[in-house]
Amino acid sequence: MNKVYPDAASALAGIVQDGQIIAVGGFGLCGIPEALIGALRDSGVTGLTAISNNAGVDGFGLGQLLTTRQIKKMIASYVGENKEFARQYLAGELELEFTPQGTLAEKLRAGGAGIPAFFTKTGVGTIVADGKELREFDGEQYVMERSLVADVSLVKAYMADRAGNLVYRKTARNFNPNVAMAGKITIVEVEKLVEVGEIDPDQVHTPSIFVHRIVVNANPEKRIEQRTVRAD
Repeated sequence: MNKVYPDAASALAGIVQDGQIIAVGGFGLCGIPEALIGALRDSGVTGLTAISNNAGVDGFGLGQLLTTRQIKKMIASYVGENKEFARQYLAGELELEFTPQGTLAEKLRAGGAGIPAFFTKTGVGTIVADGKELREFDGEQYVMERSLVADVSLVKAYMADRAGNLVYRKTARNFNPNVAMAGKITIVEVEKLVEVGEIDPDQVHTPSIFVHRIVVNANPEKRIEQRTVRAD
């Protein structure tokens, strides 16, 4: 099975559709699948529910899809760097399922592991728990959270072999492993592609069974979200 596609547009072709749930890896602008996000924007699909730690920044990352109004709902844990996100939400133009960061990570991990729900103390006594089942364990209250499974997951890894075994690099190993597991179809953008057998099995972070398509983006922009420099 050939999993390698010549470019991001062809990797998404025949997969992405209007109204899908799309999970996207990354933390801020670190470890985001830049080429795949751009191709998703260019595909013109609309009515998307996007699961991601955040929505990028204005004009970059998932912020591009907010500008084009392709996202109708965000499931996210942080929204502080995107003015258009805030504007759309406050104007009632964008739905938001605000989720604590650790809970979001576990929702994706559980979804990928086939676990439909779990209990956590995070959010008990807040609006996060509104309308959800509460249960007592060992004298403490816990809220039940449903796991997340995406129609399509878009992931950024540093390296893959042709079978789809993935290696992430440093901070980019953030939400990407959980997002990779949680997708019914997982499409991965990598900087380096090697032959099967070239990655030490002990170094594999995401096994190939979770990966369906691969595209190489050898020179991503890797934009820095906020740059602070010292005055001379």
